[in-house]
Amino acid sequence: MAKERLSMRKTKEILRLRWSQGLSVRETSRSVGVSTGVIDKTSCRARAAGLTWEQVEQLPETELEAKLYGVSPVAAGTARAQPDPVYMHQELMRVGVTLELLHLEYLQEHPAGYRYTSFCEVYRLWRARKPMWMRQSHKAGEKAFTDYSGKRPRFIDPTTGEAVEVELFVAALGASSYTYVEATRTQRIEDWLGSHNRMVEFYGGVTTIVVPDQLKSAVTTPCRYEPGITRSYAQWAQHYGTAVVPARPRKPKDKAKVEVAVQVAQRWVLARLRNETFFSLEALNERIAELLEDLNARPMRAYGGASRRELFERLDKPALRPLPETRFEIAVWSDATVNRDYHFEVRKHLYSAPHALLCERLETRSTGTTVEGFLRGQRVCCHIRDDTPFKHTTDPAHMPPQHRHHADGVDSVLAWAETVGPFAIAMVNAIVSANVIREQGFRSARGLQRIGERFGAERTEAACKRAVGFGARSYKPVERILRLGRELTTDPRAANNDSPGICHENVRGPGYYH
Repeated sequence: MAKERLSMRKTKEILRLRWSQGLSVRETSRSVGVSTGVIDKTSCRARAAGLTWEQVEQLPETELEAKLYGVSPVAAGTARAQPDPVYMHQELMRVGVTLELLHLEYLQEHPAGYRYTSFCEVYRLWRARKPMWMRQSHKAGEKAFTDYSGKRPRFIDPTTGEAVEVELFVAALGASSYTYVEATRTQRIEDWLGSHNRMVEFYGGVTTIVVPDQLKSAVTTPCRYEPGITRSYAQWAQHYGTAVVPARPRKPKDKAKVEVAVQVAQRWVLARLRNETFFSLEALNERIAELLEDLNARPMRAYGGASRRELFERLDKPALRPLPETRFEIAVWSDATVNRDYHFEVRKHLYSAPHALLCERLETRSTGTTVEGFLRGQRVCCHIRDDTPFKHTTDPAHMPPQHRHHADGVDSVLAWAETVGPFAIAMVNAIVSANVIREQGFRSARGLQRIGERFGAERTEAACKRAVGFGARSYKPVERILRLGRELTTDPRAANNDSPGICHENVRGPGYYH
């Protein structure tokens, strides 16, 4: 391997110390940190070139190199085959590719070409002239950068005619800048993870690292050094076998790829949508997909005219990790406390938990269809998801016995009446229908059940038969009949009554006047 050439900065320092300061070879060697032999060779080379310190001080490094070593690497392109720095940069993004390997391949095509040191110098100088987009080196398949655009698209709600602004999700791969864009309703974690699911499906694979901004859907505790990843986002990363490494707060250069992608999306997607009208989010995304295809196919001058799609096919695609067999099920985790009414709140809706868990702190997991509660890793409840605000969903098994008895309502009373007989059922229905307010009817029917449980099913059924015959619509006539023991007394109006009597609000019966 060729010996690395002394930098022009150190060369100038050696000549300054020797010629201007008058230091000895050994003193110069200790000061600069190079051998005494290099000090002597550098001084001799400068004298042979006819240079003085005044001339050396005024010369740029490239001209000084040309005078000391003949022809500079950049100028040598006219005499020898010039290496292609753009091709070198693209190849270095691939896993395992080094400058040494590229130089060997270069010499196979051009045996009289540059030696290794000059070959590397050509690439170094080329990179130095491109500081704005060469600040980071990205390996193929290594990183995907994600963010939201500050500028938002919109669609018209066909029902209200209102313009609805939505978010614009943007992702870009590190090596190829291959871009994914879609519109979502919000930046909430469901939309955030949904966009990530569709992003990896669009790419057809998963990168080693995902670099998001430190937004609330991604990070629980923003921090420059150790940000806390939301549980849902961490599970997403675990499902796809990748790692989430958020960019530092207020450090856009950490995710320069997606910052540029956002600008490109705004210019080549949003700007082209400004005169178009859409009436649904789906229609908007269909149009975005068409413009995205055109964006990724546009040639990039900085990459020698190659498009993002061409670079993706050559660099990132072969290096991506395969997708798992199943898509990640989006689940939102949160903390909730079981209130005194044994319910906890998720998105303003109340769900029940076992009454023994009052005041316990639960971890809740919400999917598109279910809401689950966990205590110390064990699932304690599961409900069908309901987003109706300020309502409650209650599992009777979670209620204490006294509350369950009350909450069962009329259905529980009817169930008891079925065990007694048809006249008991008719009596319950008559009591409930006689009250405009359902709660009043329930309480009266509950009174009938209590009396029936006290006097037994046989006597209660007989008393109900007699009361139905009178047209009673309250539990009190039944209570009076049982208390006085008249359930077996034959009444002329009910002597031949083998079926429940006629119940009507205009038929009061004698029980009305008692």
